[in-house]
Amino acid sequence: MDRRNDVREFLASRRARITPQQAGLPAYGGKRRVPGLRREEVAMLAGVSVDYYNRLERGNLSGVSESVLEAIVRALRLDEAEREHLFDLARAANSTPRRRRSPQQRIRPGVQHLLDSMTDAPAFVRNGRLDVLAANRLGRALYSPAFDDPARPVNLARFRFLNPRAADFYPDWEDSANTTVALLRTEAGRDPYDRALQDLIGELATRSEDFRTLWAAHDVRLHHTGVKNFHHPVVGDLTLPFEAMPLPADPGLTLTAFSAEPGSPAQDALNLLASWAASVETEEVGSAEGPGA
Repeated sequence: MDRRNDVREFLASRRARITPQQAGLPAYGGKRRVPGLRREEVAMLAGVSVDYYNRLERGNLSGVSESVLEAIVRALRLDEAEREHLFDLARAANSTPRRRRSPQQRIRPGVQHLLDSMTDAPAFVRNGRLDVLAANRLGRALYSPAFDDPARPVNLARFRFLNPRAADFYPDWEDSANTTVALLRTEAGRDPYDRALQDLIGELATRSEDFRTLWAAHDVRLHHTGVKNFHHPVVGDLTLPFEAMPLPADPGLTLTAFSAEPGSPAQDALNLLASWAASVETEEVGSAEGPGA
């Protein structure tokens, strides 16, 4: 990943989506040569010189002040995720590049105990690369198509783009793919020298045209709450609200838990899923013990 190119394309893509009317600028007749705002218009809105903004959009954020960044945020109407991403890019520009090996992330026993105590809700813990590092029984059952792959840790991005079963598992695959890439792009801005993350992005870009197209959009997203749709091979369609909660004691890890309204079809499906998961677990224990146990 090229840091300067990331800055250049992120700023240019955000500028291209805003019309002069949306920015409160007068719209004159004639065809504009660029979509959205011109660089000089962004400079005027941000209160900086055109030369200085041109320097920023060429990818040079070295030495940029927080006040200038906030002015760019306002001029480009960036949302919370985009603002954080811009500040992450600036921090990377003002640090010494050092590609580093990802530290081994371990799940504390207390976190695993918390997961296991959530018997009625599918739940799992992931890192910023979308590796699933731990899950409860219902979480493994819900994501069984991903867990069927023997590779560990399970990676939701690799499953989504490289496993043909994902197209059936995610009924709204396109929206799910957009979210996945936006989360990886957000993480790449936050931790640009993570070797494992760079390797994952390289693998997906090499093997998936869909990923390459979405990656080029430079979209970022915060993903704390919402609703996900699944088509599970055992219990059929599920629509489940979720909450994604960062674990303060474990930086970089997020606990995601799903729920269903009592008495709803989704709750009935989760009950069926729990029964199926219990039966599968019993069969696996019996197979491990052998016929003479």
